Amino acid sequence: MYREVSKLILYRDLGEDSILLNMADIFKRFDSCHYRADELITDIYREMKALLDLATTYGFDKNLWHNYLTFVLVTNENSFSMTSEKVGANNGTVNHFAKNDFQVFMNLFHYDFRPIEETLGIDCFSTILDYKAIGKTERMYNKNVSEKVRALSDELAAAEDVDTFFNAVVKFYKDYGVGMFGLNKAFRIVENNGKPDFVPINNLDKVVLDDLTGYEIQKKKLVDNTEAFVQGKVANNCLLYGDAGTGKSTSIKAILNQYYGDGLRMIEIYKHQFKYLSAIISHIKNRNYRFIIYMDDLSFEEFEIEYKYLKAVIEGGMETKPDNVLIYATSNRRHLIRETWSDRSDKDEELHRSDTVQEKLSLAARFGVSINYSKPTQQEYFQIVTNLAKKYPEIKLSDKELCAEANKWELSHGGISGRTAQQFINYIAGKSEK
Repeated sequence: MYREVSKLILYRDLGEDSILLNMADIFKRFDSCHYRADELITDIYREMKALLDLATTYGFDKNLWHNYLTFVLVTNENSFSMTSEKVGANNGTVNHFAKNDFQVFMNLFHYDFRPIEETLGIDCFSTILDYKAIGKTERMYNKNVSEKVRALSDELAAAEDVDTFFNAVVKFYKDYGVGMFGLNKAFRIVENNGKPDFVPINNLDKVVLDDLTGYEIQKKKLVDNTEAFVQGKVANNCLLYGDAGTGKSTSIKAILNQYYGDGLRMIEIYKHQFKYLSAIISHIKNRNYRFIIYMDDLSFEEFEIEYKYLKAVIEGGMETKPDNVLIYATSNRRHLIRETWSDRSDKDEELHRSDTVQEKLSLAARFGVSINYSKPTQQEYFQIVTNLAKKYPEIKLSDKELCAEANKWELSHGGISGRTAQQFINYIAGKSEK
């Protein structure tokens, strides 16, 4: 195994604590015959533990060794894989090196573990080659990644030659991409030693635009802008504003689900992280995806200055925002920054009063598309309730009974809104299940 891994060129950078590199070192010691059996077994079991942990995280099943090798191929970001993502492989010399590496992976796919098992009296390798995973709910593992990796794993295991292997991997890169951006739809930002790190969001809401009753004009404006963006046309930053609970955030989640297959990805960021905006954009600007930087419930008090970072990034800084990045935000405030009457009063002590007003209005003005989500009418509220109820077969109430109960509910639960309707349906469905 060590000799095979040492032949890798493009896929050589496997990380400091790579299972594959550690396994290669174990087999190097085994082949040299200079080892203590108990120490070697301990090291093997350590890597088995790491492999099982990875398999649990991603819901791998059947042949965990094949699943792991496939996972390495689809997550390794190198000059070949990143060039091939979303566009496929072009004719070039780099393909020769890629096929060299894929031959190595083919050999690893069919590696014979029997000699080491017989010598050391262990059976862990045979076990992981025919593994039966315990069934888990979707929220316990990344199902989106799991299904893709396992399907490709089966295809690669059946490949008869390196050209077939090459074509399967390249097709995957073209269809989904490579690395965390290829396998995941959305990310959040965490700070790591003063720098931003991308963390995948595994269990996204599966909402689609049809789940949002009404707001057809608003949804069309959002769809038109997003479609232009994913097609590589000119598009605008979007601000969705209006009453609470009207479906602003739901619309953006639905947009991501709808256009993920077209290369759309989303990065959620909070205003205390705006200082990292330039670093985040620098990291994603050369990737073959379309990124929406998503800011939920965006608003600023008078004393908060983070909006200045945002203004510079959207429009006004020296560096032009890349074509593959847009900013979508939701807010209950049309103008985002809190204004006071003193901003407009003649008694204000500031000499250039209009400058203060313009400073606060200019951020919202930098969103080319502004979409208003207003509170639904009573009739629209009842329509939302009845439409949501159709998704729950356990709810047996008639539409008339539902509307009567929904009316009582909204009076004591924050008033009319789509969110109130969903909370009411959750309550009714929960009671029906009992």
